[in-house]
Amino acid sequence: MTPAAPLPTRATPWGARLAWLILAILCLGVAAYSTRYLLHPPQTPAQALGNPLGVPWLFIHVAGAVVALLLGSLQFLPVLRRGSRLPHRWVGRVYVAGCLIGGLAGLVLAIGSHAGPIASAGFGALAVLWITTTSLGWRAAVQGRFDEHRRWMIRSWALTLAAVTLRVYLPLVMILDLPFLPWYRAISFACWVPNLIAAELWLRRAQPSLPPAVRNTRRWPGIGR
Repeated sequence: MTPAAPLPTRATPWGARLAWLILAILCLGVAAYSTRYLLHPPQTPAQALGNPLGVPWLFIHVAGAVVALLLGSLQFLPVLRRGSRLPHRWVGRVYVAGCLIGGLAGLVLAIGSHAGPIASAGFGALAVLWITTTSLGWRAAVQGRFDEHRRWMIRSWALTLAAVTLRVYLPLVMILDLPFLPWYRAISFACWVPNLIAAELWLRRAQPSLPPAVRNTRRWPGIGR
């Protein structure tokens, strides 16, 4: 088959590059911090943040989330989306696996949250939406709907970043000496709702410049079979 013609590209603004770099560093830090649960898996609910379902689900959740955090930001590197070896595709598959595993385990953990039904609802909704957006993004890619794929995976990434924003809020609660449980329940929503809103606003502003027939072709450079 004749190779697909290169698609037009737009320069990435410096502000967006700086934001990506900051987020990538934060993801690396959160992933490194969370590996303590992988190196020393919890043996009792008390060791699993007081969650009666924490063994073994906390270990599984952290394993999936660490993979998603480490690989997710790499998907925004243009170099991974060029060429014929398709590193973007393979890294993406592992990212999807990490999100689905982390999301399913997170849903189980949400049910057993020691903070009660409000926290269960917040973290449970996060898990369901994380699984849903990632699955829809993967399905769109398989079907060759690459613009939809990009949009769904940006939403998925925004939800993956809940692991980062959660660990920004929790130290603030302790620094400000706020009552932990009420604020923890609020954070169960605050760690992901603003992220998703920001992603939606960005997607509305950054409308694709390519016509639908080109955006959704099955033969993007480096992706066509």
